[in-house]
Amino acid sequence: MSQANGWESSMDGYSLLLHARFDGTSLAAVRHKVLDVAGRCRMSGDRLDDFVVAVNEVMTNVVRHGGGNGHLRLWRNSELVCQVSDRGPGFEVAPVLRRRKPRPSSSGGLGLWMARRMSDKLTITSGPAGTTIGVHAYLGAGQRLR
Repeated sequence: MSQANGWESSMDGYSLLLHARFDGTSLAAVRHKVLDVAGRCRMSGDRLDDFVVAVNEVMTNVVRHGGGNGHLRLWRNSELVCQVSDRGPGFEVAPVLRRRKPRPSSSGGLGLWMARRMSDKLTITSGPAGTTIGVHAYLGAGQRLR
């Protein structure tokens, strides 16, 4: 994640819990770190599983489409926000945020569609210098993913 895209300043008031670089060989290790840290934030059960799967889908997209490696930062306030960034070529965001499930014959979009469905909110900033995706999970009582 670069400061140029504004994410750093938008995280004022949040605590940085994890910062990791990853590539295809370290996806599993970083996923386990996210699982551990989110679990220590009192997430559990299906809610924890959904959050970790959403983050994993975003990291996998970085490896496949965003240049092969990226950065992950996990922040906490009244929510967990996992920011995943790359230096890939970027993409058009609007079609990715569509509400309908992509068809199996489509050229992509299923991973981010799943991440959106498995998180409380998915934010995407993308341009020619890279992409940053935020996977959000509220920590308040009674909040549910999806």
